[in-house]
Amino acid sequence: MLNWFGLIGIMGIGCCAFAQQPISGLQRFNLEGYAQGTTYAVSYYANDEQVEKAQLDSIFQVIDQSMSLYKPSSLISKFNSDTSSEIVMDNHMQAVLKKSFQINKLSKGIFDITVKPLVSIWGFGPEKTVGIPDSNAVKVALTYVGMDKLKVRGKQLRKKDKRVEIDLNGIAQGYTVDVLYDFLLSRKIKSFLVEVGGEIRTYGYKPEDEPYKILIQRPDEAKEQRNYIIALHNKAVTTSGSYEKYRTVDNYRFSHHMDAKTGYPLKSSIITVTVIAENAMDADALDNVFMAMKPEDAVAFANSKNKIDIYLLYLDNGVVKEAYSKGFSKYIITN
Repeated sequence: MLNWFGLIGIMGIGCCAFAQQPISGLQRFNLEGYAQGTTYAVSYYANDEQVEKAQLDSIFQVIDQSMSLYKPSSLISKFNSDTSSEIVMDNHMQAVLKKSFQINKLSKGIFDITVKPLVSIWGFGPEKTVGIPDSNAVKVALTYVGMDKLKVRGKQLRKKDKRVEIDLNGIAQGYTVDVLYDFLLSRKIKSFLVEVGGEIRTYGYKPEDEPYKILIQRPDEAKEQRNYIIALHNKAVTTSGSYEKYRTVDNYRFSHHMDAKTGYPLKSSIITVTVIAENAMDADALDNVFMAMKPEDAVAFANSKNKIDIYLLYLDNGVVKEAYSKGFSKYIITN
């Protein structure tokens, strides 16, 4: 739930953005609602109202009609049908698919949008699932998992096997934040924060040149760790964690993060990872990648890339520890 008395938005057990009172003659305008199965919030500073909630809701509707697994009439649902082998993508899906292939290559296959069959049989899709799949069901599902089974030519998306299904939930929400960001820029707004389901992107400074402040909250098992507040200026931040979505069957607890190579839920010592990047789509996709890595490999990967920084919490012999990339400390303003 969003609390507008001091908070702009909540990133689950991830990040919160603090709002300030209007100063320097500018007013702060707040818009909030429910979309994509979660909450959203937009806060901006201007002399007068520049954006209406109906405009934001319209953007959500268009994107959902493209990439929502919960809409039978959406483009992605049509593509995932076992009676379909190709579709003509709209601009939204085309942009997300292009980035998905880039991140898939960058992560050496860790990020894979064809895990939909695995997500489904493990009980995290729109379908109702009880229990856990047997090893044979996992083995069968793996035969049509892999981005090599997709082919993109212009706006045409094809699949080599009609059983192939894609799931863009690991990147589409970040993309939505970026679309809203671009919309606010088109309205000539000089200072704003966009948040959808905890994915955040900021632009400009608040009055008196103050950056937007984001609180990195703690999951329950890490309450002894320090709380950080980071300052963001023209950056995006997202958080992913094993606590977000999980199921427990016969004392076996497993998360929604799927290993596209084994077919089983991801096993990782990382509890949560926060990613700071130039845009929300990159941050959203990469937080899934970092969750699949060893802590030391995740930090090394972030250090090797320009304009990406991470902060993570992980378990080491039952003890919660933290680590972060060399550039992360420059964002910290208090702890």
